[in-house]
Amino acid sequence: QVQLVESGGGLVQPGGSLRLSCAASGNIYKIDWMGWYRQAPGKERELVARIISGGTTNYADSVKGRFSISRDNAGNTVYLQMNKLKPEDTAVYYCNAMMFIRTNLASLEYWGQGTQVTVSS
Repeated sequence: QVQLVESGGGLVQPGGSLRLSCAASGNIYKIDWMGWYRQAPGKERELVARIISGGTTNYADSVKGRFSISRDNAGNTVYLQMNKLKPEDTAVYYCNAMMFIRTNLASLEYWGQGTQVTVSS
């Protein structure tokens, strides 16, 4: 089976920091990219950051300069370092990845279960 397992969420005060991790495992042939989305109550899910093979990154304007996305050397784990957190960052954060699974005919997009990040005094 293929899994995307997130960790690192929790409650933090404004101005604080958290680091989210997402580890991909299973019968994976290759990972094209990995990233993070978030969804706040009553709002649509939005892209936070994405990192592509080769190191190219993309960030939402709202987090640029505060968040940093990276991958480990093996390429199966993605991190989201979140600094100077604001109440507006409160959301469920979802890991996602474009992966080619052995026995599949094409790469498909996979999602983790989500981890809650709450920024509040």
